[in-house]
Amino acid sequence: MIIGLGSDIVDVRRIADVIDRHGERFLDRIFTATERSKAEGRANTVETYAKRFAAKEACSKALGTGLRRGVFWRDMGVVNLLGGRPTMKLTGGALTRLQAITPPGCEARIDVSLTDEGPTAQAIVIISAVPARGEIR
Repeated sequence: MIIGLGSDIVDVRRIADVIDRHGERFLDRIFTATERSKAEGRANTVETYAKRFAAKEACSKALGTGLRRGVFWRDMGVVNLLGGRPTMKLTGGALTRLQAITPPGCEARIDVSLTDEGPTAQAIVIISAVPARGEIR
């Protein structure tokens, strides 16, 4: 069952301008070490940051809080599973909120879709409640 849905679109040029103006201060405030490593290892660094920025916005919407009520930027990080599929790793207030909206006997699954087509980047986040491992339904 879907328990949260969020989407966001961002202008890649805006992210590039913010990085140019604020550099490390912006990157450290918004992105996790894993996200920074991924972006810095790619030829399209700014687009990678922009997609992850959009994913954080989309995830905060899917959580139903936005970036308030204890949910902060670095509480949400885009990670890739072994097969490459993107998902979100939540910590802090974002994880607390996820646990609060996940029904008993279920665990949350976070599906993420990322895309960019200059000059925009977009993300969609779907949070689903699935039966917990070991639960018989």
